[in-house]
Amino acid sequence: MTDGRRIVVIGAGPCGLGCARELKAMGHRNWTLIEGAAGPGGLASSVVDPQGFTWDHGGHVVFSHFGEFDRLLQEVMGDEVYRHERSSYVRHSDRWVPYPFQNNLRHLPEEVGYECVVGLIEAAGGDPSMDFAKWMRATFGEGITEHFMAPYNFKVWATPAERMASNWIAERVSVVDYRRALRNLILSEDDIAWGPNNTFVFPARGGTGEIYRRLGLELESNIDFGRAVVGIDVEDKQVRCSDGAIESFDFLVSTMPLDVLVGLLGRCPEQVRRAAGLLEHNGVYMVGVGYETPLTDDKSWMYFPQEHTPFYRATNFAKYSPFNVPGGDVERYCSYMTETSYSPYKPEERSGLEERVEQGLRAGGVVGGRPPVATAHLEDIPYAYPVPTVKRDEALRTIQPWLMARGIYSRGRFGAWRYEMANMDHSVKMGIDVARLIVEDRPEELWSL
Repeated sequence: MTDGRRIVVIGAGPCGLGCARELKAMGHRNWTLIEGAAGPGGLASSVVDPQGFTWDHGGHVVFSHFGEFDRLLQEVMGDEVYRHERSSYVRHSDRWVPYPFQNNLRHLPEEVGYECVVGLIEAAGGDPSMDFAKWMRATFGEGITEHFMAPYNFKVWATPAERMASNWIAERVSVVDYRRALRNLILSEDDIAWGPNNTFVFPARGGTGEIYRRLGLELESNIDFGRAVVGIDVEDKQVRCSDGAIESFDFLVSTMPLDVLVGLLGRCPEQVRRAAGLLEHNGVYMVGVGYETPLTDDKSWMYFPQEHTPFYRATNFAKYSPFNVPGGDVERYCSYMTETSYSPYKPEERSGLEERVEQGLRAGGVVGGRPPVATAHLEDIPYAYPVPTVKRDEALRTIQPWLMARGIYSRGRFGAWRYEMANMDHSVKMGIDVARLIVEDRPEELWSL
């Protein structure tokens, strides 16, 4: 394809920036990127609160399935990262159970551990055609489902498990054989190495968002920040912006939420609009609490299935990098970043949440005593998780082919709306792949319906 073909990219998050960087690398110059926010990063951006603590928009860790992402990270960050081995735990029965919960039942009270193992032995086995509620019980049995899987997943997804599919599981959930679980229980062995994120890196300064801030600087001559998209004319191939500008395109790469994209289309079939209405997501309140007490906790992050905390996860953010606290002074400060989900199925009162989170950190055994609170900062993330509902795939099969037939490619965490390919490395890879598809007609390696 020649430079005469105009490519417009919407969104300067990992996917949009990955696409733009690849376009530049391939020598294609006729492109622009539109971003409604004042800077890059999207859901992977970071903030510094008034007290000088750095926070991410959620619990990100940087690990990779793809060589393209590894090379991008090395080129952008070099050695300015910390490297960690995962040390994560589940809080249950007032004790810390190593993650994954189902692999480390020996740390539970004896009766609870017995219930969980018996349930595993009796479980009939799940298959991807089941809804998530049935799959959990068929795969793990009653014990693990009741003590961990069901309550934890409702706290994360804020969606009844009966509404969710189970074909997204893959590497997201450890499916443990009862013989392995029983061996770990009887021989008092820990099983903590499961999963692709058992080692990870984190930027030394600036939070996760530093990756994308630097990437944005490389591409800033072609990025228009502070320009929200307010309409898209599919037939005339034009994007209308909040400042009144019109951007014409031959190809459009959108990383905005897919339901929002469809809502901005001036003309599209009613079945496409109905399909977009089937897509569901949750929101998350990120509440970061900084304490004026030294960092002594060696955990990376912690999961909370039980009700004594409003949050489902807490990240030991000062451990990720000392510069996430003021002056890098972990002899004086520590910090915990928490995530509390909300949705129509699980409302969460915004007022007073910072206080409830701080109380939960103490009630959940994360923080001992009553150390002075140096900061409590909240970020509202209305689009946090694209929920893999039982109707999702049908909706995507209606929407995506119609868009692609018109030169519109919806990719990224919420553009693709597929949680199983929604990590940062997935999003960057989707952006790279779609750039190659448009310019060189190379098939996409990751995205699929």
